Formats: sequence, C-alpha cells, structure tokens
Amino acid sequence: MGSNCVAKTAWLPDLTGRDPVKYRAIAAALAADIAAGRLQPGDRLPPQRDLAWRLGVNVATVTEAYREAARQGLVGGEVGRGTYVRAEPCGPELFGVRGAAGAIDLAVNLPAIDGQDRSFAETLGQMLAEGLPDDALGYASGPAVARGRLAAAAWLAGRGWAVAADRVTLAAGAQAGLAATLSILTRPGDAVLVEALTFPGMLAAARQFGLRLVPVALDAEGVVAADLLRAARASGARVAVLTPCLQNPTGALMGAGRQAEVAAALVRAGLTLVEDDVYGALCDMPPLSARIPDRAVLVSSLSKAVAPGLRFGFVAAPPALVPALGAEGHATTWQIAPVMLALAARWIGDGTAARRVRWQIREIAARQRLAARVLGVAPGIAPHLWLARDDGDGFAAAAAGRGVIVAAASAFAAGRGAPDGVRICLASARDRRQLARAFDRMMTSAAGLS
Repeated sequence: MGSNCVAKTAWLPDLTGRDPVKYRAIAAALAADIAAGRLQPGDRLPPQRDLAWRLGVNVATVTEAYREAARQGLVGGEVGRGTYVRAEPCGPELFGVRGAAGAIDLAVNLPAIDGQDRSFAETLGQMLAEGLPDDALGYASGPAVARGRLAAAAWLAGRGWAVAADRVTLAAGAQAGLAATLSILTRPGDAVLVEALTFPGMLAAARQFGLRLVPVALDAEGVVAADLLRAARASGARVAVLTPCLQNPTGALMGAGRQAEVAAALVRAGLTLVEDDVYGALCDMPPLSARIPDRAVLVSSLSKAVAPGLRFGFVAAPPALVPALGAEGHATTWQIAPVMLALAARWIGDGTAARRVRWQIREIAARQRLAARVLGVAPGIAPHLWLARDDGDGFAAAAAGRGVIVAAASAFAAGRGAPDGVRICLASARDRRQLARAFDRMMTSAAGLS
C-alpha cells in the first residue's frame, strides 16, 4: 500500500463556480480532483494553515473543509503526518459477492455452514406449534426485550464475564450497537484510537460520524500497550475501539498478560474502551472489558459464531451509559424482528447456540490446518487469516482474476503505514473442498506475480 505513493503538499483547489460557502467549495474541489485522478490515495494534503493562507480564507474554513471531506470518506488523518487521501472506500463491497459467476468469495466473514444441522427448522417448528405471539410481526414487546437482555447476559456469562441484564441494551446486530455507542461517546471531529488495521465496520462508522481515526501499532497479540499510550497522549483521544479476541483482520488474540497491559494503559490514559467482541465466542479468553467494567462498552452479536441472519446484537455498558443507549432504541432495539429475538433467546437458553459455536470451532480448526499446509502459515483459531505481503492490492487483483475474492489491506487501514497484505475468510467457503480450490487458484495467482 502507501509505499509507492508520492506525498503532495502543493495542492491548490480551483473554487471557480463552486458553492459560495467556502468550506463546502473546498471539499467539493477535493472530491473532484480525487475523481479526476489529480490526487491519488496516500497523497498528503497541504497543512491547514498553509492552504488557508494561499486561498485567503480563515484556518477554521479549511479545518471544516477537511472535516467534511473526512465525513465523505475521502481523506483520513494520522497524528504527526497530516491529512491524506484515503484509498477508495471498499467496506460495503465486503458484504456481497463480487467478480464473475463462479467466483469463490473469501472476502465476507461468515460462519461456516453445517449441512447436517437442522436446528433452525426444528426450532421454528416448535415455535409455530406453541403459537407465535400477537406481536410477531410488530415491534418487540417489553417482555420480549427483557428476555433478550437476560439471554445476552447469559451469553456473556458463558464468555467469563458476569454482567447484570440491566446493563445490556439490545441492537439489530453489532454494527447498530457500535453506531449507538459512538453516537453517545463521540462528536464529529473527535480522535478515536483503533488498531492500525481495523474492521470495515469501524471505518464506515468513522465516516458516518465524522471521526478522526488514530492508528495504534499491533502485533501477534493485538494492540501494543505502549503505542496505545503514545497515541492517546499525542491525539487527545478519549475513546479506543479495539478487538482483543480474534482481531479483524489479523486474527490476533490477546493473552492474559497482554490484556493486563492494555487494560492498565487504557486506565492510565483515561480512555473508554469500546470492545468489538463479535468473534469472542470462538476463543477461550474472556473479554478485555471484564478487567475494566466501569470504563468499557462491549459490543457483540451472534452473527460471526452462530448465524448472521438472527440480527441479534447487544451492548454491555456501565450503568451511567445505559439510559443514553436506550434512547437510541429507534435505531437499535426496535429493529430486531420479534421472531428472530425469540429464536435467539431460545437458542441461548437451550444450548443450541453453544452447540453451533462448538461446531464452528472444530470446522475452523480444520480449515486453518488446510491453510497451514497449502499457504505455509501458522495455524490460528480465527475464522479468517492474515496473509502478510508487500503487494496486497496486486495479490487481491490477481486472485480476483482467477475467480477468488479476498480483501486487501486498503479495506482495513486506519492510516498510512499500516501493514500490507490480504485477509482470507476461511469460513465463508461452502466447504473445505471449495476452500482448497480457492487456495490452488490463489497460489497460481501468486506465482504469476513473482
């Protein structure tokens, strides 16, 4: 990624005939120059004070123009390195199959499918036999929501964190929960700490809320505590969004020692942790939030370990934040279909969800072993793996030409200088045979690049 980008500091927008509101005119000119190729991903924009002097406007006008461009996903900021043109936003593309007919899509992180499992049909049959409630096609009732909160609390207890149900707010999936959380913890323009490679949903949320992402170094165990402290001090950020369990996209897993270091760093820096725990059920470590429950908000769902179609997400937060999260109900709780809410609560209660997770863990382990044999990587436990390469975009393009879709680092980079490579979603292949075919095609593609 950015290694071959040429930093540009002399950009001067042409405001002729544009919006009379100067900051909007500057943002529009920036968008036009990116679209025309005059500015390329990775190019650095002029410092705000310099551009303001050259245009004869206030520094605040340029600041607001850059913020507007960031809200549109056109630019990003990195402390100490300025504002730069982002790679073309590609997060939404990760949620649909791309490429020619017959392509194998390993860009979307989905649970593996157990062709022998009949629990969905059996549970629906039981629910129909018992009689669906009158509000089955309406909004979820108060008692249904209460049962869902109890189920979510029970799910977290199984993860090793005993949380009272009154600290849980339901959401229509983890992304809705993340949006609700950021809406009450941040304001447009705020700095938020994230791993140098972060999940596409966070990049999308940053664009949605106009946040300035500050990348933090990560290694095989996830975020590095010392760099977290450095970034917090340099940026003034008050919120950190991290994925300690099976980090996306790298698959890194924090051990107990690293958890303790990061928890201490979060407290020392006065940061509120927003923990993305959607893969947590697939690992044997408790959430990082359990170490600092009074300054942590955990966001999770059943989508990555049980079934994405349930749309059963939840947020566990300190009591002081629960009312504000509840006020976001129109965008979260009320969107959960009552039938899916009832099904999710039942599956958690009767052990079906846990049984499906155990199957996922076994299947992922088998696919990781396959990847280790063919790709020569160390086997992990995540449903995805990170293939480090210095030609990530080229590798992804070559693989797509052979009918295999993977996600390059540009889909995850929170700033310039992030590690390069590709994410391969092992569980999204139909079965191991299809995954083996995909690996064969990728290896052929890689040979063509060398």
